[in-house]
Amino acid sequence: MSPRSLFWIPVILRLLLVAFAMGLGWVWWGSTAAFVIGFIAVLGLALIQLQYLYQLSLWLENPDQIKLVDGFGAWTDIFARLYRLRREDQKNRNDLAEWLSRFRQAMSLLPDGVVIMDDVLFLEWCNPLAEKHLRLNLDRDKGMRVTNLIRSPEFIDYIILGKYEKPLSMTLGERKLIIHLIPFEQSRQILVTHDVTDADRLDQTRRDFIANASHELRTPLTVINGFLEIAASQPDLDLETRIQHLNLMTAQGKRMQNLVEDMLSLTRLEAIDHPVRPELVKVEMLLQQIQRDSIALSSGRHEITLRVDGPDLMGSSDELHSAFANLVTNAVRYTPDGGKIDIIWENHIDGPRFIVRDNGIGIRPEHIVRLTERFYRVDKGRSRETQGTGLGLAIVKHVLLRHQAQLTIDSEVGQGSAFIVQFPQKLVITDQSFIPSSI
Repeated sequence: MSPRSLFWIPVILRLLLVAFAMGLGWVWWGSTAAFVIGFIAVLGLALIQLQYLYQLSLWLENPDQIKLVDGFGAWTDIFARLYRLRREDQKNRNDLAEWLSRFRQAMSLLPDGVVIMDDVLFLEWCNPLAEKHLRLNLDRDKGMRVTNLIRSPEFIDYIILGKYEKPLSMTLGERKLIIHLIPFEQSRQILVTHDVTDADRLDQTRRDFIANASHELRTPLTVINGFLEIAASQPDLDLETRIQHLNLMTAQGKRMQNLVEDMLSLTRLEAIDHPVRPELVKVEMLLQQIQRDSIALSSGRHEITLRVDGPDLMGSSDELHSAFANLVTNAVRYTPDGGKIDIIWENHIDGPRFIVRDNGIGIRPEHIVRLTERFYRVDKGRSRETQGTGLGLAIVKHVLLRHQAQLTIDSEVGQGSAFIVQFPQKLVITDQSFIPSSI
């Protein structure tokens, strides 16, 4: 049976029932009573329909708060269908909300910023990374024109000219961004931002490193080639001059060898696939060897003392020897004759620490923050005179990073310097028969 038949059958039955009641009234009380009965019955049915219509109107205004009655007659089926449509609509809304939440969560985890705009560039949504890149605030800026929020001439030109084939490279504050606008649907546009600040800085560091390394290698190579040309063009040079030239070439060759070795050490320390291989580091023995080497380097020009009052460590013995030796060697090189250098290994409340203290020339404050940069020298002339490569403190920094240690530099011009290395307590070895597998 069709839905139309199911709707009309109850209506016809109710009309027949009214007609039957009117017939009985006519037989029992006359025509007037029959019409009164019919009027009251029709009026009652109309009031019932109006009541249901009123209930339906209230429910449509606030379907979440008001519940429909079960209904009577055709209203039962109508209300049942409305309930079913309401449940389906609510399910679709929940699914849509869930998918929207997943979409926003996924967009929030992207490594790039994402901004969704309409066809006239009004902001509709953006992820947190886009807020950070473009200095936006979704709660505050939603519904505003993006070109009014990002006041950069090159950005506005890129948006207005519509040349989206190539991305835009721009600097916003301290960040360098790559921006790409992608048309989306007919009335949407997606703006993607990629932060290349670190990559650009790394690239600049790499270029500086190559330039500095080339510059450092050029001088000894020039010296060696110059003497070789002299030797080739003047074979009758006296023995004393030849020996002098050979000594200078040997010194320059050793300088190049030291530079290459330091660069290889830095490369190895920075390699991700070259983790620290932990071992028991006998700190006292290591520092005694460094003290002997520094005394030999000083040739009696300095007073070098050693005080050990700390525990052994877990770490790389070779790397720590390199870091400690670099700090002590620097102290020897930059302390005038007759100066004093103290090498200290002691316990501290935050863990053991290594200190190299001297009464040398000291370092100006503006140089301290840059000391661990590659090839950075406070006094380039003095560094070359003492055979420094300019990479020692850079090696120290990377070794300490691999051992989760921190370097602090205290210095005063004319008074001396103190290089303090603080190690974490977890690297201390209490039971020398147990060496953990990793740091």
